Amino acid sequence: MKSFIPVHEKSHFPIQNLPYGIFRPHSNESPRVGVAIGEYVLDLSILEEAGLLNVKGVTAGEKVFNQSSLNHFMALGKTAWSDVRHQIQQLLREDEPTLRDNQELRDKALLPLANVELLLPAQIGDYTDFYASKEHATNVGTMFRGKENALMPNWTHLPIGYHGRASSVVVSGTDVRRVNGQTKAATEQSPSFGPTKQLDFELEMGWFIGPGNERGKPIPIKEAEEQIFGLVLVNDWSARDIQAWEYQPLGPFLAKSFATSLSPWVVPLEALEPFRVHGPKQEPAPLPYLTKEGPSSFDVNLEVYLKGKTMSKKEKIVATNFQYLYWSMAQQISHHTINGCNLRPGDLHASGTISGPTKEERGSLLELSWRGTEPLVFQNGEERTWIEDGDELTMTGWCQGDGYRIGFGEVTGRILPAFLEE
Repeated sequence: MKSFIPVHEKSHFPIQNLPYGIFRPHSNESPRVGVAIGEYVLDLSILEEAGLLNVKGVTAGEKVFNQSSLNHFMALGKTAWSDVRHQIQQLLREDEPTLRDNQELRDKALLPLANVELLLPAQIGDYTDFYASKEHATNVGTMFRGKENALMPNWTHLPIGYHGRASSVVVSGTDVRRVNGQTKAATEQSPSFGPTKQLDFELEMGWFIGPGNERGKPIPIKEAEEQIFGLVLVNDWSARDIQAWEYQPLGPFLAKSFATSLSPWVVPLEALEPFRVHGPKQEPAPLPYLTKEGPSSFDVNLEVYLKGKTMSKKEKIVATNFQYLYWSMAQQISHHTINGCNLRPGDLHASGTISGPTKEERGSLLELSWRGTEPLVFQNGEERTWIEDGDELTMTGWCQGDGYRIGFGEVTGRILPAFLEE
């Protein structure tokens, strides 16, 4: 399948992808829903107004795409998502004249990405972060408890998670302020207050929930993927020294809640189907409510780059893959709701740090520098054990097809000094 819009084979946004996002033209018009195609964004509100998109499950005249978030569309469910996706693909095909040959409509509906502002794709009511990478959990456990006690007894039996802070989720390109908090050095009797000295990134992927479930009715694992509207890249920033002092007995709090960065484009689960693979073998076998037949992971290449304020270019520090994730998205959703917890349209779930078996596949500086004992050395001679002020982190990801890519774009964030240091 090809589009009449030119798309380079290494572009993240071919016609096979068509990720959804919320954008606003630089002319200060209101936000609306669009899809990325090549170097353009297709304004779905214009197509909706022109009568070229028919959405199942909505009343006549109801606006689905003239919205400031994707929540309304997410709530409509898998059948509506798939139907709209196929309509958009048909309109963009190289052999379809409806949009291709209507210059006036094309000028209104197709805008260069450089001419728009990308916003958070959803109004996020709740955000849950998991801890689903066995390699990551093993690395962290080894550092803090030793190799023999690396994994807690429950880790291979259920997906570990915690409730994050939805209010501080920000879109890619948003600067992040270094966080202040309490820390306690092993050599000190009492904690002190000040900026974190161990600021870190976490390479994760996230997914947005669609219709959700009624409170008290769990989502069966065989139906869990029907709840996934689409996926994004996630950088869940972390202050390791603050977390080390605060996390017992209830887990992460201020060390995580200051910022979580998302990529702006939501890749539909349907676009990832050609790249479905089996995840790691699970031993012991999960309990029945967490057992699903068939492959439940995806072959998504993931990379992280760092650029310091005195560096001439960004340098790659991580190359890993989503398929290393031990607990699948379906398992995480099923476990999240097994107690009757209700998920709602626009809820965000994140995978937790994604790490692989080799050093270059570790998805955080905590692991890459092995808790600060093995600095990363860059081309200009600079070293990093933790993120410094002025550093910019960039994460990217894509699935490689035959002559095309299904990509997620990028999620970037630059660190500003803490308030106390100004």
